[in-house]
Amino acid sequence: MSSDWNEAAEELNAIVASFDEGEVTVDDLFVKLERATQIIESLEERLSATKAKVEELAPRLSRVATGE
Repeated sequence: MSSDWNEAAEELNAIVASFDEGEVTVDDLFVKLERATQIIESLEERLSATKAKVEELAPRLSRVATGE
């Protein structure tokens, strides 16, 4: 998961950098914004899924740690 996460973050950073450097033509603007939105939505979904897993596992870990 982390390599996919890192690749997505790197792609998003590259898109943002292209905006900062003024490398984006009007024709590319929509395509890059659309791709950036897809990446952000994907990362948000993964964060939500990870949070749900952590919330599920935390009580189990707590029981193991306390010897219950």
